[in-house]
Amino acid sequence: MFKFFKKNKVVKIKSPFIGSCFKVEEIPDEVFASNMMGYGVGFSSKDGVLYSPVNGEIVQVFPTKHAVIIRSEEGLEILLHIGIETVSMKGEGFETFVGAGDKVKVGDKLVSFNLDLINEKAKSDLSPMIITNKDIIEKVEFNYGEVDKESLIAEVWLK
Repeated sequence: MFKFFKKNKVVKIKSPFIGSCFKVEEIPDEVFASNMMGYGVGFSSKDGVLYSPVNGEIVQVFPTKHAVIIRSEEGLEILLHIGIETVSMKGEGFETFVGAGDKVKVGDKLVSFNLDLINEKAKSDLSPMIITNKDIIEKVEFNYGEVDKESLIAEVWLK
């Protein structure tokens, strides 16, 4: 009865890359492009650095350094994946600056990566960001275009 008066929490997500942000359907990987894993967007990086898009905690850094999972202070679980089929690079060209359990702030440097090497050895340098816990989300709105680490790329309304 009183849910009408309850204000849904809105989480603002900044860009994890400097470059451009586009619809996730443009990512050349069906699992990401279909939103099967969650709500997402795609990025093209200009500087080869992955930044934290939220204040939160690092849940996992993949052993191959090509992906990071972060949990925002509000409980959103965000997969930040660098390139497509970069797991096959076995960490070559990647350097991590965080580990599981580390607390991070918006804009903190998480991973640096060699774009030339990714373009040479992987399927694509396009990178998805996926919010994986859809069950706690009421609505998501994404902003597309040229971005830097200060750009607001998503607003997420929690249930």
